[in-house]
Amino acid sequence: MEQWKRLIEAGNRYFAEGRWVEAREQYLQALALAQVLFERWRDADAAVAAFVVSQHNLADLQLTIGHPESAAEHLCACHEHLLHCIASEQLSPALRQAALHHSRRSYSGVLNFVAEHGAYPRTERLLGAQASGDVPMAVRSAPASRQYH
Repeated sequence: MEQWKRLIEAGNRYFAEGRWVEAREQYLQALALAQVLFERWRDADAAVAAFVVSQHNLADLQLTIGHPESAAEHLCACHEHLLHCIASEQLSPALRQAALHHSRRSYSGVLNFVAEHGAYPRTERLLGAQASGDVPMAVRSAPASRQYH
């Protein structure tokens, strides 16, 4: 977890300095680490939060540099991953519960993105699946909230 935090903090420093390439590199490394360690961290909530923060930081970076469709891809990939975790009986109950908890915010992030930047193919597919009832009701009725980092 400490290595992940260092990567995010370095990415945030580069982001604040306008050093987009360096920020992206740090965020991508943080995401890769979060994915590799996702089921291995002792604290399930911290594992899911690390994944979500990494994806949302990449989405924010993509928006900042004028690539909203790439931002939509990160937001949707994040939310879809959490939905798969919720449904996976192979994962621990704690990890599934943490995914459910964070999926409320990731869903709100997608909705807020669409409201601010319009729909893109990936957001339309995701929101269309949610409207058809392909996800748990608890996820669809999520409170609005954003900004993980």
